[in-house]
Amino acid sequence: MPVFERETRVRAPFSEVWAFHSRIEGLEALTPDWLHLTIESVTGPDGDRDPETLAPGTRISMSLRPFGVGPKQRWTSVITKRTEGEDSAMFEDIMQGGPFARWKHTHSFRADGADTIVHDRVEYELPGGKLGRAVTPFSAVGFEGMFRGRHRATKRVLEQA
Repeated sequence: MPVFERETRVRAPFSEVWAFHSRIEGLEALTPDWLHLTIESVTGPDGDRDPETLAPGTRISMSLRPFGVGPKQRWTSVITKRTEGEDSAMFEDIMQGGPFARWKHTHSFRADGADTIVHDRVEYELPGGKLGRAVTPFSAVGFEGMFRGRHRATKRVLEQA
């Protein structure tokens, strides 16, 4: 399965960076405007609506409309793992319905002195069978722009706090 990874240093304490990414507001703040993200519902593992923390079992239903063109694309993501320690943490989400044939996104965070290293790893498969596999090498262009924007937004929001 193809993999995309991006890492960045955020000049903010680990606890603040982790707390920000642990809430749905973090996803909303980091998603580039050109994707036109709408969070339709967030359901916690116990069935509660709008849980405070994205814990394992949380389901996020959203829609995207890249560049405001074409029909909305529905996407359901489920948090499958979450671990946190004193100086590191991670959570993982998988797509259970959406535009990709497969999608697993691991969000990792670790303290590095007063800073935090943010690492994204996406394992994915494009739709379309053979055609999707043929264009996979070009998908990094889209991922690079999206994740560069997410990491810049992380720095902008958290380094000013």
